[in-house]
Amino acid sequence: MKIAIIGYGKMGKEIELEAIQCGHQISMIIDFNNSNNIELINKENTDVVIEFTNPDSVTNNIIYCFKNNIPIITGTTGWFSKLEEISKACTLNNGTLFYSPNFSIGVKLYFETATITSNIFNNFPEFNVSIEETHHTQKIDSPSGTAIALANNILPNLSNFNCWKKSEECDNNSLPIISHRINETTGIHSLIFESESDRIEINHIAKNRKGFAKGAILAAEFVVDKKGIYTMSDLYKKINK
Repeated sequence: MKIAIIGYGKMGKEIELEAIQCGHQISMIIDFNNSNNIELINKENTDVVIEFTNPDSVTNNIIYCFKNNIPIITGTTGWFSKLEEISKACTLNNGTLFYSPNFSIGVKLYFETATITSNIFNNFPEFNVSIEETHHTQKIDSPSGTAIALANNILPNLSNFNCWKKSEECDNNSLPIISHRINETTGIHSLIFESESDRIEINHIAKNRKGFAKGAILAAEFVVDKKGIYTMSDLYKKINK
């Protein structure tokens, strides 16, 4: 498979290594210093695009791939408010998009565990529930896309809450998300249940970026010959058969 990489930061470099290790070819690398070269990506030289950039660039990159009939995988966060607009463009252009705030298979399993656990703890109102996330200081969005996805995943199981909010903006009806930014931390997410007597944490700690890169490559392989919009839930169903 011929893969074009848009965004050549730490994740882009890790994806390049993982793709080559899996026997794929890198057709092109686009970064901020040669962003105009995206117009060189076409169906003849590229089978799929993997994109990790920023909220200001991602929608244009997605639309470009739609119009050129190239499936695109994106791990960029901070643009999900435009998902309805992107969905319409996908249908209009018969495009292919796989998006996720986190491509780690371990994180998907973590979400499955958190869903079951939150449903159990909902029967014990003496436990307060919160989410904490810690990332490197270069991460732009806060809370992280993964923390938001985790919150949205468990909210239907928590009858005391109707939404999530940043901890400093929280009220009694909202699930608090606490964010920390520390040096080169790859990513830590914690679901916390706390009473006067106990504190129970379910943690996911990313030891490195390899798990994210591996998941992105699996997503790229998954969307070959598919049309429409997909997420890690679709990939998980295939893997978990």
